[in-house]
Amino acid sequence: MRENYITVGDSANAEILIQKSRFIGHVARVETEQQAIEFIDSIKLLHRSATHNCSAYLIGEHDSIQKANDDGEPSGTAGFPMLEVLKKQGLKDVVIVVTRYYGGIKLGSGGLIRAYGRTASAAISAAGTVERKLHHLMKISIDYTWLGKLENEVRQSPYPLDHLEYKEGVDLYIHVAVEKEEEFINWINELTNGQAQISKEYSEFLDFKLS
Repeated sequence: MRENYITVGDSANAEILIQKSRFIGHVARVETEQQAIEFIDSIKLLHRSATHNCSAYLIGEHDSIQKANDDGEPSGTAGFPMLEVLKKQGLKDVVIVVTRYYGGIKLGSGGLIRAYGRTASAAISAAGTVERKLHHLMKISIDYTWLGKLENEVRQSPYPLDHLEYKEGVDLYIHVAVEKEEEFINWINELTNGQAQISKEYSEFLDFKLS
């Protein structure tokens, strides 16, 4: 399982006017090809009167699923340039659709490539990018006598505290990056003189904003 990757922060869109043609870029995060297809279909339905709804998506740890569709534009002038934008920005698990309302002026192959690439970039900028890092949710069980010291140290540390549960003792649930697990366990043991019980609950990705 991959430990971190870069993707878009949220669904977003951006519009550019080029030689009287409206180009509207729509981008979203997806995890499966079916989700990508459903997103593309939803944009096509929303802009069913548009001249073109070109698309591209890149899915999987090793970009194992990737597709580009020119939707009637000259071959290689729309979907492929959009796919290249995704690759050059190092994005994964992303689908993008660029809608074009033709304005009456032909752009030529070079002009179309630039227009679709530029619109794709604008949509990605609108969405922002995040790094998704795989974390373990660690459960730290301690006696109440350790609570004040440990909670204070954790809140000042780079390890995000998820929540606390108060029982006969106290359980602290803390997110720890996979590569920091051993370091974290050693740190907790030092802080509590080895009196804490440490266990792993589950793993999940956390998002860290890049742009």
